[in-house]
Amino acid sequence: MADEYGATLWCGGHRPGRMHDTTAARVEGVDALLDAYPQVTVLVDAGYRGLAKTHPGQVVAPPLKLRPGAPPARQTAWEAERKQQPSQRIPVEHAIAELKWWRQLQRFTGRRELLPETIDAVAGLVSDRMITW
Repeated sequence: MADEYGATLWCGGHRPGRMHDTTAARVEGVDALLDAYPQVTVLVDAGYRGLAKTHPGQVVAPPLKLRPGAPPARQTAWEAERKQQPSQRIPVEHAIAELKWWRQLQRFTGRRELLPETIDAVAGLVSDRMITW
């Protein structure tokens, strides 16, 4: 997670195996935090569409694709909506990309147990650097 300026706020929980984005958010308590702070608005990508369904108006996901044969006016409105949301998410995407630029995360060859600590350390360095700019 990142704020609107691109500063890294949270890298998520580290769990063995694979887990869907929405499930991970619920397991880590993001779902409960959204319930506790209804004034917070979150822009998410398509992986969090389930979270957007449970928190309408608070979690904003990209619009679903239109079915074939939709009226031209609806297609035009959909295109505008589809382009608006990702443009607002650009600082978040840059924050995610900045973590991936670090060589330690690009080619991690250490022990698997040390990867969560490495991710947290890099995220802390990136976040601190963003604050000092």
